[in-house]
Amino acid sequence: MLLKSIKTIITVLFLTSLFGSVTLNAQTDRSAYLEQAIEILESVPLFDGHNDVPWQYRNRVDYKFYKLDFYDTTHLSPPMHTDIPRLREGLVGAQWWSVYVSANIPENEAVKQTMEQIDFVHRLVVKYPDHFELALTADDVERIFEDGKIASLIGMEGGHSIANSLAVLRMFYDLGARYMTITHGRTLDWADAAGDNPRHDGLTEFGEEVIREMNRLGMLVDLSHVTPATMRDAIRVSEAPVMFSHSNALALVDHPRNVPDDVLEMTAENGGVVMVTFVETFTSEERRQFFAERAAYQRKVEYLNPGRPEVISQKMAEWDAENEAPKSTLEQVADHIDHIRDLIGVDYIGIGGDYDGIPTLPLGLEDVSTYPDLFAELLMRGYSEEDLRKIAGLNMLRVMRGAEEVSQRLRNEREPSEVRITDFE
Repeated sequence: MLLKSIKTIITVLFLTSLFGSVTLNAQTDRSAYLEQAIEILESVPLFDGHNDVPWQYRNRVDYKFYKLDFYDTTHLSPPMHTDIPRLREGLVGAQWWSVYVSANIPENEAVKQTMEQIDFVHRLVVKYPDHFELALTADDVERIFEDGKIASLIGMEGGHSIANSLAVLRMFYDLGARYMTITHGRTLDWADAAGDNPRHDGLTEFGEEVIREMNRLGMLVDLSHVTPATMRDAIRVSEAPVMFSHSNALALVDHPRNVPDDVLEMTAENGGVVMVTFVETFTSEERRQFFAERAAYQRKVEYLNPGRPEVISQKMAEWDAENEAPKSTLEQVADHIDHIRDLIGVDYIGIGGDYDGIPTLPLGLEDVSTYPDLFAELLMRGYSEEDLRKIAGLNMLRVMRGAEEVSQRLRNEREPSEVRITDFE
């Protein structure tokens, strides 16, 4: 019996040593590529397609810089994912700041709140001029990057912010917005949203006119948050390259916010870009299934205990104590990049972290300082330096220039659209 116990202990120690060594070796292998990844990111502006710092400042301090210095947000509870030192450490060269407001407020109010978000971005670049400068064109991005600053671009997250008005769309462009996500979490009068009940089988006629007017302005069409039917309609209508500011591959994780393979192929034909995101339930199917099981259990508990919130709370606390959520990982994010590359090539891939718009992040990508680790992982997987320059920034610069060229042509061909949504009623 004693001999058997000794053998068991030796076996356990051996296996622990073996698997611990494998994990350590994987980290060591990636770290061997880190210096090369840093050199690549120092040579080209690293675009992040989506960051919700403006929303964080709204919710935490009502946009007041004197209450929250952007040089350090780590001391907050909970900490933010983004601040100036960590942006610098992560070698971010061009940041699309999301100017998001809730899709569930009245649309006229959304117009005002979106203007407040845009005002925050303008004040951010004035408050910290050594680090940020507003960028309106691809040439701006390259110039600002060469000057050692972070090019700051404005992306509107949701067509509810234009309140069914092309005039409002044009004014937001004049205020600096250079992409608009067609929907957020709610189906609009003119476009179907992922996660909500579809009503239009994609875009309505007015929705198609929104796309055409965005093309004329030079505002990028962002198809994250829309249904596949809306994606297909928008790509069909758009004369300019489209983008997905923060979405992953549906083939790997069957989340409605991810992009189907046929739409990935359409995006390549259009010359667009899919900016792979770090949202955990878009990244890991295991995590998505876990939260589906949790939601189902909660519905059961609520059904069995109507009017007993304390019982429901206790039951869910017990369930959470017994069931640990699986974490997504940096490697799984890289798997989504692999899938898109294998299907349509590296020319159509970017990065859209969604930092400060989500509560949790994949292991290895906990804040904006970690971008070099992801690029080191891709180097370890055999991506070339030119591949990574494209993923980091060259693809997004190409998309921006494509939209600018289409805009220049269309502005010479036609006047601003005078179409109103009521014209289709």
